[in-house]
Amino acid sequence: MKKLDLDETNLAIIKELRQGRKPFKKIADKLGVTENTVRSRVNKMAEGGLLEITGQVDLEQISGHQAVFIGVKLKTTDLFNKGREFSKLKGVVSVSVVTGRYDLMLMVAFNEEYGLKEFYTQEVAGVEDVQSLETFVIYKGYNLKLPYIL
Repeated sequence: MKKLDLDETNLAIIKELRQGRKPFKKIADKLGVTENTVRSRVNKMAEGGLLEITGQVDLEQISGHQAVFIGVKLKTTDLFNKGREFSKLKGVVSVSVVTGRYDLMLMVAFNEEYGLKEFYTQEVAGVEDVQSLETFVIYKGYNLKLPYIL
């Protein structure tokens, strides 16, 4: 995938879209560009994979829901393919290939019907070359909003 140029205007538009429902007209007025410029640039960044506008939720506010981080140590050095494999498991919000004591860090969402036990026994059990896992339960998140995927 070709990387897009992130000039000052694109970056300013992205910052304004932190409130995802902000009208393009308001963004344009603040940045001193036309509404069409904002719309065109947002569309180009979205088509190029740089920007995705989604609804995000705070799982702490939904009864029976929670998010956890899981550190994964692998028996293989094929980290990128394993990361891609983990990213397709039910409940996985994100996967990062990292340095340090783990090879991958996952963020996983759970609800009352689908919890950590189900994730480990139904999903992770089918992944080869997992050496160890460590779960980090998020008791309180700050600025932690994520797409609802369950």
